[in-house]
Amino acid sequence: ASRKTVRGNKNTDELDAKNFLNEYNSTAEVVWNAYTEASWKYNTEINEANKQLEKNLEMSAHTLKYGQKARQYDTTDFQDGSVKRIIKKLSDIERAALSTPQLEEYNTLLSNMETKYSVAQVCRDNGMCHPLDPDLQKIMAESRDYDELLFAWKGWRDAAGKVLRQDYKRYVELANTAAKLNGHSDNGAFWRSLYETPTFEEDLEALWKELEPLYQNVHAYVRRALYKKYGSKHINLKGPIPAHLLGNMWAQTWSGIMDLAMPYPDATQVDATPAMVSQGWNAVRMFKESDNFFTSLGLLPMPQEFWEKSMLEKPSNGRQVVCHASAWDFYNRKDFRIKQCTVVTMDDLITAHHEMGHVQYFLQYKDQPVSFRDGANPGFHEAIGDVLALSVSTPKHLQSIGLLDKVENNHGDHDDINFLMSMALDKIAFLPFGYLMDQWRWKVFDGRIPSTEYNKEWWNLRMKYQGLCPPVTRTEDDFDPGAKFHIPANVPYVRYFVSFIIQFQFHKALCDAAKHVGPLHTCDIYKSKEAGKLLGDVMKLGFSKPWPEAMAMITGQPKMSAQPLMEYFQPLIEWLEKENNKNNDTRGWPEYDWKPNVLESTSNTLMHPRTLKLP
Repeated sequence: ASRKTVRGNKNTDELDAKNFLNEYNSTAEVVWNAYTEASWKYNTEINEANKQLEKNLEMSAHTLKYGQKARQYDTTDFQDGSVKRIIKKLSDIERAALSTPQLEEYNTLLSNMETKYSVAQVCRDNGMCHPLDPDLQKIMAESRDYDELLFAWKGWRDAAGKVLRQDYKRYVELANTAAKLNGHSDNGAFWRSLYETPTFEEDLEALWKELEPLYQNVHAYVRRALYKKYGSKHINLKGPIPAHLLGNMWAQTWSGIMDLAMPYPDATQVDATPAMVSQGWNAVRMFKESDNFFTSLGLLPMPQEFWEKSMLEKPSNGRQVVCHASAWDFYNRKDFRIKQCTVVTMDDLITAHHEMGHVQYFLQYKDQPVSFRDGANPGFHEAIGDVLALSVSTPKHLQSIGLLDKVENNHGDHDDINFLMSMALDKIAFLPFGYLMDQWRWKVFDGRIPSTEYNKEWWNLRMKYQGLCPPVTRTEDDFDPGAKFHIPANVPYVRYFVSFIIQFQFHKALCDAAKHVGPLHTCDIYKSKEAGKLLGDVMKLGFSKPWPEAMAMITGQPKMSAQPLMEYFQPLIEWLEKENNKNNDTRGWPEYDWKPNVLESTSNTLMHPRTLKLP
């Protein structure tokens, strides 16, 4: 029997704590696995029978039981840093702190919000209905018809946003209640605490300020390209851009309109989609290609279960699924899966690498205690697959896997500028969106945005950071934030902003390890075991050390920095400055109260008020 020593009424026996953690670990694996299985079942076949909210409650009961035990220890004099770290982590029991009726209501709310989002469709007058994936996504990326884009944009917000507003308001109340019971001032403070950085908000603001001039240059250049296409009736060269014209339902990345923004139409265009289609690629081929990249670095291949149990395509039998791509750890150290409604495009090839990055991380840290099976911070988890995708996207790599014709480089830097523009429409365009999503939620959680101003303040942030305006009038009957998956699905978002910055830090460090010579944007780490080792060692740590230590392991220093991103885009930055000066283009949107001219377009007969078909 261990010597139970007590201080105050707290247990100070470290051996006792270690035994407690062993028990927690083995039981958590079982409970989390059951919860994840139930969740997978529901996500890959949405119906009432699969809702299975009791697995959710079992998980909360387990968290509560062990969280209360963890709170009985005083770890001040413990020698083992890991034991201290896990006890601290377990002591925050998140939603499990709620009373049973509140917890049931909270779980039901989350489940209902995600379902409403996932089954929403937009219907035309002729009765034809479009889900987001793939129909509306395709319209947003490929249509160049102002009214057709407006139909998809407004229709999606009517079908998926509006219907969530009341649910969301109640969810905020319950999430805040849980956060306060765990000693946080509100749920946003809890989310930020996962970064273990007291100056986190200031650090992010400083990073954004450093990147803002680059974003404004991209914005000005793209606005002019849209002006050429849609004319002064729809685009004001000193104003914001109507939010539906950027090739994506949320204008979060703009690569969908690369055809309009191509700097040099005669030089190489980096798009592997046509080659993938003509060579008969399918979803499995795309994931095999990604698997091959990881193993070329000496990292782990996907286990057999992965190929047998993943859902890599939208089911053809019409069953309802949550199409939003996601990676899954089943906590039994052998079952890892991806759920993605893959379409054969270069965009989805990149998404495949992103999701495979998550699974590689799961595989690397699977032998850590359950509490440490997580990223060093949430941004690390998002960055791993993206780092590989930075290599995969290079013309050099696409040529090596037969997806791009060998190009005689007779266009000098034109090819480079085209390539960097295609990357900027992805990576630079995303930064303000990645930043404002949680700016909005943090302010909602701490009360700076009351529920009567949800939509108004959403558009204020979209204007302030992205320079976008809605193409039609919005009111507080609308709930436009809800039309973005991560809001109803309760997934924090600033992790993506962090990831888009640190992935360039990782890329630079890995390129150095791979002894890359030449500009950063031409680096391909394929087959570099040195780069792979650097990445693998950090992934193995999981959440066992504070993230600055993990950052220092890869980059040699502990901080987030925008410098590698700036270095990567340097040739484009100089080109954009010249180009925008030549056109005398305003950076920013001083005429921000301008409204797009939609009076003579789109009679509202196109829009059914609410075409939400529940399964």
